Order: sequence, then structure tokens, then C-alpha cells
Amino acid sequence: MRIILFLLFFISAFSSAQDNKTTQMDPYIQNKGKPLPAVRPEDKVKIIHADEFKKDTKYEGNQYMVGHVQIEHQGSILYADEVILYNDQSLVKAIGNAKLQNADGSVITAQEMEYNGVTQKGVAKKEVVLTDPKQTIKTDILYYDRLANQAYFNTGGTISDAQNVMYTKSATYFLNTKMIDFVGNVKIDNPDYIIEGVNIKQNQNTKVAEFSGPTTITNRANRKNRIYTEKGTYRMETKEAFLNKNSKIFYNDKILTGDDMYFNNTTGFGKATGNVTLDDPLERRYIKGGYGEVFQKKDSAMMTQSPYAVKIMEKDSIYFAAEKILSYQRPDSADITIKKSFLRAYKKGRIFKSNAQGRADSIAFNETDGIMHMYTKPILWSGEKQVTGDKIEAYFNTKTENIDSLKVIGNAYAISKVDSLNLKDEFNQVKGKFMTVYYQNNEIKEARVVGNAQSIAYVDDVDQETKQPQRIGITLSTCGIIGALFEETGLQIISCSIAANSDTYPMSKIEPEKRKFSDFNWNTKDRIRKWQDILVDSPNYEEIKYSADNDLFNKAQEAIDKEKAKEESKKPKRVKK
Repeated sequence: MRIILFLLFFISAFSSAQDNKTTQMDPYIQNKGKPLPAVRPEDKVKIIHADEFKKDTKYEGNQYMVGHVQIEHQGSILYADEVILYNDQSLVKAIGNAKLQNADGSVITAQEMEYNGVTQKGVAKKEVVLTDPKQTIKTDILYYDRLANQAYFNTGGTISDAQNVMYTKSATYFLNTKMIDFVGNVKIDNPDYIIEGVNIKQNQNTKVAEFSGPTTITNRANRKNRIYTEKGTYRMETKEAFLNKNSKIFYNDKILTGDDMYFNNTTGFGKATGNVTLDDPLERRYIKGGYGEVFQKKDSAMMTQSPYAVKIMEKDSIYFAAEKILSYQRPDSADITIKKSFLRAYKKGRIFKSNAQGRADSIAFNETDGIMHMYTKPILWSGEKQVTGDKIEAYFNTKTENIDSLKVIGNAYAISKVDSLNLKDEFNQVKGKFMTVYYQNNEIKEARVVGNAQSIAYVDDVDQETKQPQRIGITLSTCGIIGALFEETGLQIISCSIAANSDTYPMSKIEPEKRKFSDFNWNTKDRIRKWQDILVDSPNYEEIKYSADNDLFNKAQEAIDKEKAKEESKKPKRVKK
């Protein structure tokens, strides 16, 4: 845009007077009553060539030059077919193939050029092309103001440089700051991306674009990958976006949103703070948190600051929470054209599903295959049943979206409340080294325990007269392998093999401490009962108090104690002599 300055300098020299008449010029450059400035010697121009000098009625009696006109001023040369001098108004007009060339190579061409030396405003019209070392501007009418040191057009045009072509209805160029202010529908076309918006400012020195209206940055290689914002900046050389209002980053069919966001189109790294959401429509899963990062090239993401994830299912969604949640995709080892999706929750992981709730230090979920791993002190609740172990693996049916089975590896332990309708301290239990748990109708139905298998099962029978269940006692079993069937209120041992030992004791004959294993750990304080419970480390519910039913055992003990006392009384007593 330095070329504009040269144009302004040389045209201002046309204030040397001759008596001429007023003429009709562009309203933009009209002299609004300002006095004519004095002409300084250094502002005078040199007429290099003209085929003819004329003064007649053609231009209201004003002097004009025709034919290969060349005018020089301080190293700048104006070429035109005709140049008219309106000296009484300090006006000049070049007509036909007008060209202003600067010594440094800057050039402006147009069919017409006008300038007012008093207002110091100029206009170039018809097929206007301005080129300088940094850019080229093309438009129908270009206005410029020497005092304000700016130029603008509002008839539509393009601004292009070595990398970008900018299309806009209106643009103002500030020569001092090298800032271009685009107004209206703007399009910036780059080999790597396209920027479209309604109000964009671009600094030609720093190559930074500022957005203050709905704006989209689209990746040319993959048009699904794009950025939307209503306020932000974009560093065009490094391809970095800083987004501050109603922003979204679309990448790999995922959507990242947040209050303040950053994205690097070169590295594919992005981050967001404040009300962050990462939506994955293809996986029907979204993650929310206070801070998030995405890695487009690795197809992975991380969320912290109270994050939680929701795997949306038609019948029963799954909720995850932890201190940190990761999501990523990897090619299938059997077929690299197929991508599998994974979700991991680290530190104090929690999950909620209507028929299964759990806790573990970390949770890893293969969303594609429907396999979930729970590590380090995992605990899983299902109805009034609880499963613990060193590690738990849950297998989901990806079609029905229900849990099919569990594998418990190491110190496997399953506990079932005998009757969920009362608060009696009665629990069926089965434990061993390894356990496989099978679901039926969304409830734990069967368990197979391998290795040092043990069980404690309350045994009921139906009274033939009253038709009501009647407690028989408790069966204690130890086997190499146990097959157990969880019924509505009972645990039925359907198989006990390899070094099997199973005994049933009436309630009056089994001590209360033998009704539970030593590592019994029924947990009601930390249990997740609704999905909102995953949002805290622990809902910290009040522990449920269960009442022990030891009447039969106590009565039997009293009878035994009385009988012992009787026997003792019959024994002869020694008397001291």
C-alpha cells in the first residue's frame, strides 16, 4: 500500500494555478470549503512526456494532456492516455490505462484515477489493481485517504498474497498498522484451509486474523475437520486458533466445545477450558469436564477437572467418572481398516448402569467389542448382589447393550442379600481364586468359582401346611469348583466338585461368626445408587444397620449351658477337712 502514498504526494503538487472552471468529480474527494494549500517547491511535478497539450471546451476549459502521458514526482511515475489538470480546485484526473509506478516496484493500475490535493483524498476506478511486495488488491473502485492513512473499497473485491486470496464486499486497509478490516461476507482462501465469516480483521505484518462474528475455518484436505467461533484470532502462518465465544472444533467426526479453546491445525493438538464437552456422535458418547485436550493425529483425547462420560444406549446408557478420562481409537489388529474405540477412567473410577454400578482405581472400556476391565480394588453391584476381586472383566452384548457375564480374577468374592425386603443380617456368599458370573434378564443369575471355592448359603424349604418358606439352616461348602445359582432370595449350590465337602447346619447349631467369611465386605456407604453419585468420590451414604437373628442359636446355647450346669452340679464336690 506504499504506492498510495506516492500517488498522494505527486497529485498534491497539482495546485499550481491556472484559471479553470469547476468540474464534477467523485463526491468522496470533493473540497468542502477548505482553502487551497500553498504549493511547496518539493511538491511540484515534472511532466516527462505528452504527445499533445490541449485546452478547449472538452473538459470545461481545463488544460489536459493526451497521448503517452508521463508525469514524474519524487521517483513515482504516472502513465495514462489523458491527464486533466483542474488547478483551481487542486484536482487531477487520469483517464485511460492509468498506471502509477513506484521506484520499488509498487504499482496501481485502473482506467481512471482522481485526486483532490485539498482533501488529500483519491479514488481509482474501473479494473483497479494495486500490487505491492506483500499483496495484490483487485476491485472496481478503490478509495484512499492520505490524512487518515487508509484505503477501502465497498463494491466487492479480492486481496491476495503469496498464500491467501481474500474475497469480500467491503474492506478497509490501515496503512500505519497494516491491518485490513473486512466487513460483510468474507472468504479467505488458502491452499490448506478456507476462512469464512462476517467481520474479520487481518494484520498483514503479523498474519493474524481477528474474528468478531460467526466464522468458520475449514480444512481443505478434510472438510469435516473445521473450526467455528464467534470471537477469536487465527495465526495464519502457524495455523493456530484461539477461540473465545460459542466455539466448536470439529475433527475426526468428533466435536470439542468449551468457553476458551485453542487448536493447532498443523499438529492437530487442541485444548479447551470451562464447560468442556467432547462429543463423539459415531460412538454415541460424550465426555464433559473443566479441562480437555484432543490429539487429532493420534485420534485421542483427555478430560480432567471433574470429568464424566456418557455412553448413550437406546435402552440403558452407561456413565463413567474419574479424576481423568481418556478416549482413543486404534486399528483392529486383525483388520487395520477397522478402528476400535476405547475409553479409560483413571484414579477413583466409577460407573453407573441401571443394573450394574461399580468402583475401581481405573476402568478400561473397549467400546467396540463391549469389554470392560476394572483394576485395583474393583467392586461391582447388581441389584442386591456385590462382586469384588483383584480384577473384574465385564462383557457386554453390543447388540442388546446388556451385560452378559463377568470374570473375576484373583480373590473373587460374590455376596447376595438373602432377602432385600428386610434388614436381617443374612447374606449368601461364594468365593475363590477365579469366578465367572452370568447374567440373565439383566440380573446376576449364576456363578462358577474355580480354585479354593467356598460358599455360605442360607437354605429354605416350603412348609407343606402353611406353604410359606421355612428356614432350614446354612450350608457351608468347600470345593475345587463350585457352581452356584442365584435365586430370588437364595443361593443354590448346583455343583461342588474336586475335594468336595458340604454340610448343612441348623440355625441353632451354627455360630454367628461362621455365617460370614472373615473378609466379608458388604459396602453400602460407597454404593452408587443413581448416576449423579459418580460425580463425587463417594456419595457417603449412611451405613445400613442390619439386625442379627440369633434367637435360635442363643436358645440352643442357653439349653446347652443349663445342661452343662446340671451335669456339673451332679459331680461330687471336694470338701476341705
